[in-house]
Amino acid sequence: MTSDETNAPLPQVRLGATGPTTGVQGLGAMGMSEFYGDTDEAAARDTLDAALESGVTLIDTADVYGRGANEEFLAPFVAAHRDEITLATKFSMVRTDDPAYRGVRNDPAYVKAAVEGSLRRLGVDVIDLYYMHRRDPAVPLAESVGAMAELVREGKVRHLGLSEVTGPELREAHAVHPIAALQSEWSLFSRDVEVSAVPAAAELGVALVPYSPLGRGFLTGAFADAARDLPENDFRRTQPRFSGDNARSNAALLEPVRSLAAAHGATLAQIALAWVHQRAAVHGLTVVPIPGTRKRSRLLENAAATRIVLTASELDLLEPIATQVAGARYPDMSTTSAARES
Repeated sequence: MTSDETNAPLPQVRLGATGPTTGVQGLGAMGMSEFYGDTDEAAARDTLDAALESGVTLIDTADVYGRGANEEFLAPFVAAHRDEITLATKFSMVRTDDPAYRGVRNDPAYVKAAVEGSLRRLGVDVIDLYYMHRRDPAVPLAESVGAMAELVREGKVRHLGLSEVTGPELREAHAVHPIAALQSEWSLFSRDVEVSAVPAAAELGVALVPYSPLGRGFLTGAFADAARDLPENDFRRTQPRFSGDNARSNAALLEPVRSLAAAHGATLAQIALAWVHQRAAVHGLTVVPIPGTRKRSRLLENAAATRIVLTASELDLLEPIATQVAGARYPDMSTTSAARES
């Protein structure tokens, strides 16, 4: 790969038939505020600058990250580069003083209140892409999406997205108002989104925005056991895939990723991301993964993965991994799309 190729900005794609145009890879900002151990604000701000320099223009946050702190953290960067980025945030997950509590609200009154909070914290008049973070099945989907559509009509939101919904749910929502993007976990370790959501998105022209495309870091090979390798304040210590026998079993699954990384002169993370990017051609839809990082070096490494092309035989080597993963994505899968697949 030449120097010019390495420094070239990322290609751009459109999210959905009428959605925003962004770089083909985005940036998840969650870890800049909490969840993955201690944070470093200066390094995180440098990472945001590196993203823009690399053509990573989709910046993803949510009101639940740091209980609003992540949106507030992003506000100065957003103000300085408003016309250069696509700003995405999410609502519906509710936290309290109990650190273990996670509620979900989709009712129209909450939708209207939540967007006002995000607009205020982000310091903007309009949000480019507004997602429903999780679905509450007790609230009719048409009511929730109808309330979100009203935000578009009011000029507070430009485009709508959903997260962790099934294919039938995506079709139902899209009939109420066009959905630009579906955000769900999708990686070599997590492929349940392919059951119904991916085919529906391809049919409807909805873009897929995979979160945790590196399996929350496990696919980088940087650690193998959460209790041993991660700090006490890292939430991954509570995740089933990261602990004990599950972690040891899952670490062994990285061998084909490691061999392909060596063959391409790449990192494990780059091979894992290249696999996600090539889902676009496999399934016939736009795919814009949003790996999270707080380091400039990792941002540049991740962006370079967009230029790696895996052959059909190499993809075949990676195909069996997901079916062998030990442990669920979360300790409680009840709010995920997988829990509602028939």
